[in-house]
Amino acid sequence: MRVLVLGMGKTGKLVAEVAAERGHSVHVLDAKENADASALTPPFVAGFDVVIDFTTPQAAVQNMRACLATGAKMVIGTTGWYDKLPDMRGLAERKQAGLLYGTNFSVGVQVMLQIAATMGKALKNTGYQFSIEETHHASKLDSPSGTAITLAKAVETASGLSRVPIEARREGDVMGVHTLEARSASDRLVLTHEAFSRRGFAEGAVRAAEWLSSRTGCYDFQGVYTQM
Repeated sequence: MRVLVLGMGKTGKLVAEVAAERGHSVHVLDAKENADASALTPPFVAGFDVVIDFTTPQAAVQNMRACLATGAKMVIGTTGWYDKLPDMRGLAERKQAGLLYGTNFSVGVQVMLQIAATMGKALKNTGYQFSIEETHHASKLDSPSGTAITLAKAVETASGLSRVPIEARREGDVMGVHTLEARSASDRLVLTHEAFSRRGFAEGAVRAAEWLSSRTGCYDFQGVYTQM
């Protein structure tokens, strides 16, 4: 498979390494080479089977507009752009392209989301108060994280709560720690996921690209990761 990786940050570099380890041909573009998606011309994009984006929210939207318009397959690991999701989904559908996005490509996080929904349903109307804490590296642009927002939505949907508060911290080079707490007057229940490295995210993104390479349409990693 021919893979184009957009973004030369720490995760983007690791995605390229993992893709190469899995036998794929890999080309990487950094921000300077692809300012305002200028490098993503239709002939260039046509040379790849899948595009994987780990850039910034603004750059990701520009990249999607350029690539999806050609009917390309794209995996978006960047978060913070979901206000544009309806537009990007519509573009992918019109051009018979492939778009797979996710707030977190870690399988462990996906399992956490399932457990969180179970907690929300089981503790509905029992007096428990839910809250979320998340910590990421100081250079992470969006706050709270997309994963924390998804976690909150999972609990809110299952429990009927209107809002689960999120406390976000940005410090050092923390890969990502998400903690969901359910507290009552009698006890508390804590669910935590801690990433030790970015490799889990990179492996999930490459597996997602392999899965998407033969499909069109728009998919959330949360809904399809068990098929990979």
